[in-house]
Amino acid sequence: MVENGADIVIVGAGIVGLAHAWIAAKAGRSVIVFERRAAAMGASIANFGLLWPIGQPAGRMFSLAMKSRDLWLELLVAAKIPCRATGSLHVACRDDEAQVAQEFASLGPGFGYRCSWLDRTQALARSQALNPQSLLGALWSETEIMIDPRGTLHRIPEFLNQRHGVQFRWSCPVLEIAYPKVRTTRGTFLGERVLVCPGADLETPYPDFAQESGITLCKLQMLRTPPQPAAWDLGPALAGGLTFRFYPSFAICPSLPALRDRIARETPEYDRFGIHTMVSQAPSGELTLGDSHEYGAQASPFNCEEIDSLILRHLRGYIRVPDLSIAQRWHGVYAKHPREPYLRSQPEAGVEVIAALGGAGMTLSFGVADETFNGKSTGAAAHES
Repeated sequence: MVENGADIVIVGAGIVGLAHAWIAAKAGRSVIVFERRAAAMGASIANFGLLWPIGQPAGRMFSLAMKSRDLWLELLVAAKIPCRATGSLHVACRDDEAQVAQEFASLGPGFGYRCSWLDRTQALARSQALNPQSLLGALWSETEIMIDPRGTLHRIPEFLNQRHGVQFRWSCPVLEIAYPKVRTTRGTFLGERVLVCPGADLETPYPDFAQESGITLCKLQMLRTPPQPAAWDLGPALAGGLTFRFYPSFAICPSLPALRDRIARETPEYDRFGIHTMVSQAPSGELTLGDSHEYGAQASPFNCEEIDSLILRHLRGYIRVPDLSIAQRWHGVYAKHPREPYLRSQPEAGVEVIAALGGAGMTLSFGVADETFNGKSTGAAAHES
């Protein structure tokens, strides 16, 4: 028996699903969102809470990240969700790191990045968290934003329901999709358009999707401090020199290969666990620290103490904060494609799967949702299956 229906049916209440729900609802469409858990529990809450346009490669993906940033800000204001538009600093403590940072500061503005090189004195004026003993300078970017993913992923569904009438069915797994029918544990629903935003849950409702598309999983480990004392403020979000080798935007820098080689030669353990280091601050004062990247279809449920130790070792080389004790440790898992920034699949007429945004889900989700409804593909792969 068909119990209900909507213009847009969304499977998954992570940030990708919520972004699609908001874009659809504010355009006047009726929306139902199904989530198999009692709340979003995946990578959408197990992350830094960073909107990070500077990490996206020049061209279409950077433009998509900036579009997503604009949409994020619109929603954050409308929903009265705290955010900190602090920008970011990529901290250079070695000569090769400084060289990459200066090259990007020179080349980046030509591609639209709003960035510049800061010498040691200028960088210290931007952030009290930097270690003056090791600091050579930093790459400053004005576009990055910090949010608290845990509070934000709780507040967005409330706002969507209250302001736009979006219906949420929590603890309601989708068992089968046979367009236009969506069969769930609470009955069958109809959707004029069905969007599946599965996060790392690649087994349902299209179990062959991950294998056919080449998607893999990435496990990352992260840590969080207690609230810093006396309203201590991090300032801009921070990234260490290891991060230059991680984000594809820095591929425009001629000296990047030499930096990669030096890291691989001197500290192969960072490459073995895919470690780079970043720091963000929640509105309540905690610092989120990380992270690592272990790829494979079967992510281990167990954390590795060596990884946490390596993250903290690198961080201590370039930050000084009042309290670097660890209050929480966790890992997250996200889906990633080895070549494409994200995937769209149309397993049947009227149904679309949007998946594998990798570690850029917070940064790109709203731009991807805008593409879903308003077109203008940015080069993400589309698959028919």
